Amino acid sequence: MALGRYTSDLEEGDRLGPIEVTISPFAVREYCHAVEMHQPEFQDSLPPMVPPTMVHLEKLRLYSRFCPAGCGPNARVHFIYSATWHAPIRAGEKLMVGGLVSRRYHKRGREYMDMDIEIRSAVEGRLLAEYRDTVVLAYRNEAAERERA
Repeated sequence: MALGRYTSDLEEGDRLGPIEVTISPFAVREYCHAVEMHQPEFQDSLPPMVPPTMVHLEKLRLYSRFCPAGCGPNARVHFIYSATWHAPIRAGEKLMVGGLVSRRYHKRGREYMDMDIEIRSAVEGRLLAEYRDTVVLAYRNEAAERERA
């Protein structure tokens, strides 16, 4: 188990959380402005709905909480994600967020890591969103560096 070090050191089976979080209306508004989501449900309703793509921030929150050393000498590159929303999430709602490194594998000479994240209502425990994030772990290629030198 690599918890407490770099995110690139996480191993298959590592669990991050769960942790309790509350997404503020301010965070939703600022995020929506940054990504140009001007729909009324994200901007004008009280409390605003959390946009589905904001799930990335919960992944980063887990990484920063459980791997405070950061990306590390071997960084990760966001590759692809898939999110399933079971119910709307509103700003101000107490949430429980947890992650599992479900798979770490090699494909075409690169190493990948899948992180499965669940977002649940902290009050009722019901599943609100599921998120699978796949990253490519970028390692320094010493042979290629020698060729360039």
